[in-house]
Amino acid sequence: MTALDERPHTDEQSHTDAQMLTEQFESLARAAMREADGLRLEFIDGKMGVKVVPDGLHEAITMWLLRQCIQHHPTMDLHTGQGLKTETYREGRARPDGTLAPIAHFARAGEWAEPDGTLMTVEITSHDRDTNRRDRVEKPRAYAETGIPVFLLVDRRAGEVTVYSEPGDGAYQQRHTAAFGKPIELPAPVGFTLDTERLKALVDDVREGRG
Repeated sequence: MTALDERPHTDEQSHTDAQMLTEQFESLARAAMREADGLRLEFIDGKMGVKVVPDGLHEAITMWLLRQCIQHHPTMDLHTGQGLKTETYREGRARPDGTLAPIAHFARAGEWAEPDGTLMTVEITSHDRDTNRRDRVEKPRAYAETGIPVFLLVDRRAGEVTVYSEPGDGAYQQRHTAAFGKPIELPAPVGFTLDTERLKALVDDVREGRG
């Protein structure tokens, strides 16, 4: 499961060039937030992408997961919308749908925080055309390179949740998937079983026009 890093980090000059690209992105991201009605941008694998505005089901899933996390970890918050510095040299910029970390952990962080102290990141798929590449390919690699212990992907289209863990050699070494409605273990340092029965009910209600 080792991911090959084809980006040019072979010498000091290439590292400096990548840093310049990151700085340019941050300037664009600030401008977008100010001038484009809060448009949220990300910078993964050297490419800029747009974070899709959440719909109602996305928000409901986020709140469901937040309650689960707080129930098991009262001293933690599932921070939403906080930008993180990601990838091997912290040159990436991601906005996870959720970041499990201590309460007020990012209070002084600014727009892009160091990932230290993060237990888990969460992504909830949307229906835009870039979801497969961004959430199923680029984000797992970026979070693994960053060393974030657990990554949870809630895949609305597939109707399943996938838990990635044990980051090493640029990839998560463990990956476990369960269909909506089935329990799935979130390994240490998160350390609890996620009951997805309510998640299945939420999604089914929307699909059948009840929600």
